[in-house]
Amino acid sequence: MGYETMCRAQTWAGQGAGKFQLETDEILFRAPSFRVKIVLTQISAVVARSGVLSVTTPEGVATFSIGDKAEILAEKIRSPKSRAAKMDLKPGFKVSLIGPIEASFAAELEGLGVDVSGRLRKGSNAIVFGVERPAELERLDALVAWLDSAGAIWVVHRKGKDGVKDTEVFGAGKRAGLVATKVARFSETHTVEKLVIPRSKR
Repeated sequence: MGYETMCRAQTWAGQGAGKFQLETDEILFRAPSFRVKIVLTQISAVVARSGVLSVTTPEGVATFSIGDKAEILAEKIRSPKSRAAKMDLKPGFKVSLIGPIEASFAAELEGLGVDVSGRLRKGSNAIVFGVERPAELERLDALVAWLDSAGAIWVVHRKGKDGVKDTEVFGAGKRAGLVATKVARFSETHTVEKLVIPRSKR
């Protein structure tokens, strides 16, 4: 989601002014004297009224004086984007899944009417490419030939020091003639980068 602002908060950990951040799966609030982390799946109720966002959790109720964006943020918390939506994958798209990708993702796409295959297909609107080691990124050059000119290769890799680094994905993409246009959360442990053919070369 990626929204942040300065505001006042009243929580079980303290109250005062600080930075509010709404991320894909959590709310973070940092003030000089206290910090709060709220996992979105643990929120049982969310209300926006008169510019104040209130969320109810097992720890208690936290309120954030956000202003005119409070209702928009409340709706984002109630209805978070699916992975398919974040990755611009639409019903009818031809999507090829390559490498280690969790099985639930294929089922998720099929449920949305996406044409999914575990093999490469010419004219794919998207290729979702799971990698575990930097050396596997050298396949990007060959994958381009299977991609629709306006399509995208989404590289899925583990977060953290033990995973493939974002810079390694960007570098390999550049060597394959691709440009990076988007980064998104794929799961609690994995992230995904979007690589596309530059418009001038389509």
